[in-house]
Amino acid sequence: MPDNAIKIEIYSRPDCHLCEEAKEVIDRVRLRFPFLVRVINIETDPELEKIYGEQVPVVFINGIKAFKYRVDEAELEKRLKKLWKPSTS
Repeated sequence: MPDNAIKIEIYSRPDCHLCEEAKEVIDRVRLRFPFLVRVINIETDPELEKIYGEQVPVVFINGIKAFKYRVDEAELEKRLKKLWKPSTS
């Protein structure tokens, strides 16, 4: 993907049903828009565990906090449309 690709980060933890729901929504939207996804398990980093605790999932788009607990599919798509610039080549 190009350097200007949209990047989504999901701060998550194992056995989190809201995290799984958020990932499913993001995967569905990913079928329509190209973007990079990185899932970060907060339990592997004590600092992240301290910051987020039970308040997951938290989703960032290009480093900006976009969603907490639930990802609204229509809202995610709307935000991505604003950022998405199709390749002209």
